[in-house]
Amino acid sequence: MRIGVHVTSFAFPDGPASIAPKLAAVGAAAEAAGLDNLSVMDHYFQMPGFAGGATDPMLEGYTTLGFLAAHTSTIELQLLVTGVTYRHPGLLAKIVTTLDVLSGGRAVLGMGAAWYEGEHLALGVPFPPVAERFERLEEALQIVQQMWSDDDGPYDGRHYQLARTMNHPAPVRRPHPPIMIGGGGERKTLRLVAKYADACNLFSNPDTGPAALRGKLDVLRAHCDREGTDYDRIRKTILWSARLDPESAAAGTQFVEQMQSYADIGVTEVHLMPFTADPVEYIQGLGAHVVPGLRDV
Repeated sequence: MRIGVHVTSFAFPDGPASIAPKLAAVGAAAEAAGLDNLSVMDHYFQMPGFAGGATDPMLEGYTTLGFLAAHTSTIELQLLVTGVTYRHPGLLAKIVTTLDVLSGGRAVLGMGAAWYEGEHLALGVPFPPVAERFERLEEALQIVQQMWSDDDGPYDGRHYQLARTMNHPAPVRRPHPPIMIGGGGERKTLRLVAKYADACNLFSNPDTGPAALRGKLDVLRAHCDREGTDYDRIRKTILWSARLDPESAAAGTQFVEQMQSYADIGVTEVHLMPFTADPVEYIQGLGAHVVPGLRDV
């Protein structure tokens, strides 16, 4: 099973000046530990529920990934996930292409319909109703795929109109950077996964377990059947929302055993969040007590 770390906080003890060196150390630790994927959030403000809330440090996502690209050489890089409202889709395709080219083919495009209304209102970014956001998400997926194809003609949608979907240079990764859609909405989100995505990302934890996830994957399979797409081509990934102490060998072993039940239903990748002030130590613990066991799952 593949493993990634999702960095959710930049509130490091030594303040803003410590963020850049700490992130560089995160990248080095992630590769030394054998991780497959490194991601950050796509927000203007820190989410509610974190200690400092909106006043906690939050970095712009793609600038952060560009920094990490310069401090790593093998690991995949992505936002988990970027909201469709944050960037015009033509610009988003260009940004992700740039990340892919400069990282040597390591970009992944994670996308979702967005939800954090407060940060949009605060900075004056339009936040349409949920139905329109899903319409925009589907058009954005179409635009990105067109810009990553040989078709550089116009795109004329309900919400977006592009006179020319030209994108040079092309991505390094072929046929294009993988597209991951985050969320488990059964009527809209999983239909978009079936129609456009290379991977899905679903929430899970010990309380819900693989049984709840199996139901979501059954819905995804049904959408694939209706869309005429291949269910097996879609990577099934999870964001593990529970705390894990990777410095404990026993906790690491227990977690690996839990992941076997997820692998049994088709999950091939797990993303973990370091609920700690030092993500470097967290990642080092994963390298010692989790990554070796997951390789056999």
